[in-house]
Amino acid sequence: MILDLLRHGETEQGGLRGSRDDALTDKGWAQMRGAVADAGPWQVLVSSPLQRCGRFADELGAQLNLPVQREPALQELHFGDWEGQSAAQIMEHQADALGRFWADPYAFTPPNGEPVEAFAERVLAAVERLRLQHAGKRVLLVTHGGVMRLLLARARGLPREQLLQVEVGHGALMRLVPGGDGQLVEAP
Repeated sequence: MILDLLRHGETEQGGLRGSRDDALTDKGWAQMRGAVADAGPWQVLVSSPLQRCGRFADELGAQLNLPVQREPALQELHFGDWEGQSAAQIMEHQADALGRFWADPYAFTPPNGEPVEAFAERVLAAVERLRLQHAGKRVLLVTHGGVMRLLLARARGLPREQLLQVEVGHGALMRLVPGGDGQLVEAP
């Protein structure tokens, strides 16, 4: 399986979005359309169920005459009490906690948030299910920055402390080749 990853475009709200179901801005739609304009072809479309991913996937699926498979396990990390807040807002009251999260997101969970270890387990299990279900196919996964950072960090062999240092812009399109042993290889 070849797995192309597409991050959703800019959303109407800023800050840590996590499980919030925000819509794309016009710029966000343009970012995603631009990313896939000269890409593909895909045989399978998979999307996070959140509208910032799913609505674009539905549009693309209609254009390509492909159904869209919704995969709840490929939603963004749930940031708990930090959802909807910018880093600057969190710094005002929880600077130490935010610093600990940025330094090692596996070792510190935002208040009432999802542990990164649990997030990693659900995302990697979903990718493995996709690999088994769509062996030999080219798949486009429309998803979130956190999902892409996790998968790219694994493919690059980065230590867990560097997870949040992986750059993934809005509308970024990247390619991975998942192996049968759970290994991920980043492809050009």
